[in-house]
Amino acid sequence: MIDAVVFDYGGVMTTPVRASVAAWQAADGIDPASFTRCLKAWLSRDAPAGTPIHQLEMGTLSVAEFEARLARELSTVDGRAINPVGLLTRLFAGMRPDPAMFALAEELRSLGLAVALLSNSWGNSYPRDRIDPLFDPVVISGEVGLRKPGAPIYELTLSRLGLPPQRVLFVDDALPNVEGARAVGMPALLHTDPATTRAELARLVPGLRTASDSDAPSESNAS
Repeated sequence: MIDAVVFDYGGVMTTPVRASVAAWQAADGIDPASFTRCLKAWLSRDAPAGTPIHQLEMGTLSVAEFEARLARELSTVDGRAINPVGLLTRLFAGMRPDPAMFALAEELRSLGLAVALLSNSWGNSYPRDRIDPLFDPVVISGEVGLRKPGAPIYELTLSRLGLPPQRVLFVDDALPNVEGARAVGMPALLHTDPATTRAELARLVPGLRTASDSDAPSESNAS
């Protein structure tokens, strides 16, 4: 039914991004409303093209410059100044690879499917020693100068897989990215947790175990 699965990284192959963000906000005393306003202005469907987040994801804005701009947009609950240096490192510090999702990708590969990674990068590092042997191709937005949910980055991934879109399933935790994949003809799943994603994939992939059959550990609720 499908020949390949393309996974997003942050929030899919890792513990939830929102948990890491919440921990960062608490540690740095960030007013959550200020971060929400910034995300809406820079990342929402109505955001104009070329926002700082868009530039960061496409690799045209340095991490240091983005952190400086983000720090200027944020406020703290007690009026403290925000240190921009290492801001993104602190924001993503609580995000960890999810063993259950890596086990799922490994099992899919053992069943003969191709598994690929397609991620919008915020300048953060990836565990390349772990993902490069497992995923082929690995498409990182900042490395290719394209970003989800634009059609070209999905088309590039399909080209590198050498497969038609209808044979490649895309998995992401952000609805706009799921819709972007569907717009180019790819079936797509909105990831909420490892057990649900595994169950959906088990309906499409003969031989794939469901969560009740699998002994893979999960850290999907870790912070």
